[in-house]
Amino acid sequence: MSPSSSRILPSNWNPVGVEQLEPNALDIVHSDSHRSVIAGPGSGKTELLAQRASYLLQTGLSPFPRRILAISFKTDAATNLAGRVRERCHPNDANRFDSLTFDAFAKSLLDRFGQILPTIWRPRPKYEILLTNFRLYERFLNTLGPPPTAIGIRADIEALTVKAFERTHLLGAPLANDPPTNMTPPQWAANRFWTIALHEQSLTYLSFPMIGRLVELLLRLNPVIRRAVGLTYSHLFMDEFQDTTQVQYDLVRTIFSTSDTQITAVGDNKQKIMRWALAMDEPFSAIEIDFGAIRSSLLNNYRSSPDLVRIQHVLAQALDARAVEPVSKAIATVSGDSCALWEFSSVSQEADRLAGFIEAEMKKDGLSPRDFVILVRQLPANYSQVLEPAFSKHGLSLRNEAARIGSLSLQDLLSEKLSKVLVSLFRLAISSRAGHHWTTCQATLSSLRGISPHDERAQRRLACELDEFAKNLRGVCLRPVRDEAEARSVIDITIAFVGRQALSTAHPAYRQGEWLDKVVESMVTHLAASSSGVNTWQEALDTYEGFRAVPLMTIHKSKGHEYHTVIFVGLDDGAWWSFEEDEIEGTSGFFVAFTRAKQRVMFTYCAKRGARVKVATLYHLLEKANVDITTH
Repeated sequence: MSPSSSRILPSNWNPVGVEQLEPNALDIVHSDSHRSVIAGPGSGKTELLAQRASYLLQTGLSPFPRRILAISFKTDAATNLAGRVRERCHPNDANRFDSLTFDAFAKSLLDRFGQILPTIWRPRPKYEILLTNFRLYERFLNTLGPPPTAIGIRADIEALTVKAFERTHLLGAPLANDPPTNMTPPQWAANRFWTIALHEQSLTYLSFPMIGRLVELLLRLNPVIRRAVGLTYSHLFMDEFQDTTQVQYDLVRTIFSTSDTQITAVGDNKQKIMRWALAMDEPFSAIEIDFGAIRSSLLNNYRSSPDLVRIQHVLAQALDARAVEPVSKAIATVSGDSCALWEFSSVSQEADRLAGFIEAEMKKDGLSPRDFVILVRQLPANYSQVLEPAFSKHGLSLRNEAARIGSLSLQDLLSEKLSKVLVSLFRLAISSRAGHHWTTCQATLSSLRGISPHDERAQRRLACELDEFAKNLRGVCLRPVRDEAEARSVIDITIAFVGRQALSTAHPAYRQGEWLDKVVESMVTHLAASSSGVNTWQEALDTYEGFRAVPLMTIHKSKGHEYHTVIFVGLDDGAWWSFEEDEIEGTSGFFVAFTRAKQRVMFTYCAKRGARVKVATLYHLLEKANVDITTH
């Protein structure tokens, strides 16, 4: 038995940290079978998974030394879930909870076992992550040349679309141990892409979906490793399951279909916004057929006010006629319209009105810039150019979260583990009252260095080291950095204290290639920029994390976040040019944008940006929900 607190009988277990769970949620927490959970926006799916982990770990139903694996799509979602479990469990129990992204999970397996793949599929030990896009595939197909005459002609390659090449031929099916003897032209093109990526350059270059396919083959061919991975985990949680790709699902099925691991898949089929990124059409049906998972729904909404939930249900029914209206458990706190559509004659008028509105609401209700978000369909930089001057005039800052800082977007940089660790240490160093910064840093370093919570001597030694480091860093950083050279110096000092090897060991993404160095470069640039024009480290770090600015982001990047007020700018054909091509995904994106709000949603339209013929369906839905339309 794990050296943890005494076990609780399942019948005596109660939810931890919350007063109660809705009956459906409690049933899922107690389940001893595979479950398929439809969890709408604001339904508390992170809390559900944290409570299920607590139940399984504290009752011993996940027996030591087996572990629980939670797979999320986004790094911050994985981090948040792990933090929630740590808050609710004894440290030794929480240490048996692995919360990873799909990409990190697959990469960790490739890094450990990849060199036993068959020669034709074996990557070099040192490989780089390949960031694929439409242009990369288009360039590859355009420069590929004709296939061997026994296979086809150049026209066969020219007939391939980028979408079909990637989705169907390159990644659409599990890899075969040996390439087919009688290849079709598309198969030949896909085989050439694999061969070039694996073997014909100075380094191996692999995208994360390619890594997923290689790992699935690796485990399919090696039952001993497959069984070892299955035995490691008593339970598997899959978050945002509606966006699971065929690559990811095939990997999970290969590993766990023959194991006794119980799966809990949680998501919302009304929030499927990743079909462009190879998401499956019907993942819930697949897991119910393949694993016999039992479907359940969560019925409460803890995020949005009753009026917003009423409007959300109108949108939900457009996506699923069987959708049950959730029960709002939130209290409305705003006066006036909770949802409205504002029409403007010019983009400058729109920008000024929005900035003035946010300024007034902040003063009236004591809200902060981060209580608001500006959402756009695409190309946030184009909107930022118009909005920023108006926001500045009203004493506000607007921050484009999609802006590139070196190799990363700003939002991705702030989600990086290294960035989070270093910011915590900087805040500890500058704080006169350590408080939660001390607790966070102590727990993070203990985890990175593999120090048991029960090793009192090691914990005291770490506390002394942390205290000494904070004191020394405070002496070095009397004022914010003045340039990138100073930023690099303080970051290097901090990384040396944390331990580069410890970071690489704990986080698979930092083990291969130059990703850790790229993250450091982006941090240096961003820290130097954040320190410009400020007088204190508090201001510099607040700027670094964006506490003093209204965020601007796309719908896709808003997933998993919530805000007091959501302002969606640009409900027009120009922004939604592809809506008619896939109305289901477009409406799902619209639904996702709407459901980020806790209290209020505002939409804006300006005829100068485009008509609203293609998106008429969305306007009909707003009219059906009795949303007020005002011309300014």
